[in-house]
Amino acid sequence: MNTRSIDIPLPSPTAGSSATQRHVPLPGPIKRIDEYLSRSMSAQKIVVLLSLYFIIATNWPLWFQLARIGGAPSLYMRSAVVLGVLIACGTTALLAATAWTRGMRFVWLAVALTAALSQYYMLTYSVVMDPGMAGNVMQTDAHEVADLLGWHMLFGVGIVMVLPVWWLLRVRIPAMKPLRQIVRNLLLMVVSLAVAAALVAAMSRDLAPLMRNNPQLRYMLNPIASLYSAGVSVIRPLVTRKKQLIPMGAGAALGATHAAGSKPMLFALVVGETGRADHFALNGYDRNTNPQLAARDVLNWSNVRSCGTSTLASVPCMFSPLGKKDFESRKDDYETLLDVVKAAGMNVLWIDNQSGCKGVCDRVPHVVASEGLSADQKQKYCDASGECRDLVMLQNLPQRLDAIPADQRSKGVLLVFHQMGSHGPAYSKRSSASSKLFKPECTTEVLADCSHSELMNAYDNSIVETDRFLGATIDWLKTQSGTYDTGMLYLSDHGESLGEYGQFLHGLPYSVAPDVQKHVPMISWLSPGLAQREQLSLACLRGTSDTAYTHDNLYHSMLGVLDVKSPSYRADMDLWAKCSGASVADAR
Repeated sequence: MNTRSIDIPLPSPTAGSSATQRHVPLPGPIKRIDEYLSRSMSAQKIVVLLSLYFIIATNWPLWFQLARIGGAPSLYMRSAVVLGVLIACGTTALLAATAWTRGMRFVWLAVALTAALSQYYMLTYSVVMDPGMAGNVMQTDAHEVADLLGWHMLFGVGIVMVLPVWWLLRVRIPAMKPLRQIVRNLLLMVVSLAVAAALVAAMSRDLAPLMRNNPQLRYMLNPIASLYSAGVSVIRPLVTRKKQLIPMGAGAALGATHAAGSKPMLFALVVGETGRADHFALNGYDRNTNPQLAARDVLNWSNVRSCGTSTLASVPCMFSPLGKKDFESRKDDYETLLDVVKAAGMNVLWIDNQSGCKGVCDRVPHVVASEGLSADQKQKYCDASGECRDLVMLQNLPQRLDAIPADQRSKGVLLVFHQMGSHGPAYSKRSSASSKLFKPECTTEVLADCSHSELMNAYDNSIVETDRFLGATIDWLKTQSGTYDTGMLYLSDHGESLGEYGQFLHGLPYSVAPDVQKHVPMISWLSPGLAQREQLSLACLRGTSDTAYTHDNLYHSMLGVLDVKSPSYRADMDLWAKCSGASVADAR
């Protein structure tokens, strides 16, 4: 058989002697491929060939999406050809800046790896790589990364990377004078952009309606969209004008119900994670996912929409005084609900069982839920990786409260619990054995590999775990009713796709995201003492269960129920105001 050998240096058995060579023969077909890949080639040609490779190897989500959009094959095949040429031209123009003879191999490999990873996640979870998704990826913690890893990912990425790795490590790039390289790179860039511009002009009648009616397609052009989104997420904070922090605490004060002689208030605000309203039994879901809440006298609102489709987008928005529209167009940053409550005199403590508060808790006391746990508590509530179930946030609460000086506790305490909730794709990890009411579960991170029933079982069990945590939170608050007037409000940050339209997880651009990523649960419990203190009619509040609310209502509703007066308060946005015996006209 025709073979070629490669030289592998081996250490000499004699100290100080030169290394020997072992000749390892390559089989004939591999030898021929290796000879072809290791031939001499200019950096500019490498860039062009790499761009063509991306069309074939890393754009399958785009081709599948074009086929799903429908129409005659002749129509979407024409769109595929046009988009393929645009991807090649755009990638070539982008990579032309890297077409140098030295030091670029690993840059090209990094681009290939980015494209391969992006394709894997787009294929597996039907997400798109917009700047918001790139920002979410960059803020993902180690536990969330571990949930996404698996042999499926290694295979999916590896099959794309094997040829670029082999080729880019073997290809010989001849030296070229710097001036000549600059000229050739500029020429390559200009020609690529010119071809792309001419194609867009010629095909605008087809492209314009396609991209306008399907805006997600622009974030599926791989690797252009992936590199653009990653670049925006990294560069934008560096070049953007440093935002001024606008104070919101001026004029904040505790209302009349905080007068001396009354009990201090202890209120728990639970920031849920990935909770879908339509999978809560309280909202009519046909599975009993809320046995604990159903047994307690809770208030439930079934028609609530989130500010965003990811934690990074929703959490800062829901605590903002601005509302979704003004928050997204703001020129400066603003202090949040927590700053105003603190300025009024109440104590605030953020307890986190997630990947951080996204800046919301930066100016108030905050702790990670696992801090200070005993060995027994860790064994009971946490797994080997250190990830803990949400019930861990209720541990050591008496000690955390006692750490607040008594004179400050007398002004009231707002506790904010940030859940791990139903964060995917490892839904099965989000529930304990006692919460696994529905079996069998999906236990893989590749959700499309599970049957629909297994996926529903795993997700619904995570909702049961949230129900268990909320029930336990209410029970703990009841134990504090001798000292405090207590209450709780739960509101999820966003929803989740569970295979509808082939989509999984969350984080799609808000304008194209399905309603299941935006329709969120909101539940409250008030102690009799707090309801009486605030003159709230529970019967009236239950009558508002179908009223349309959004995350925009949270800021004003929390100021209302906490009886914190502020110039930023709006009674028309306070969900409690219409059911309060106190005069709504009394501006806070």
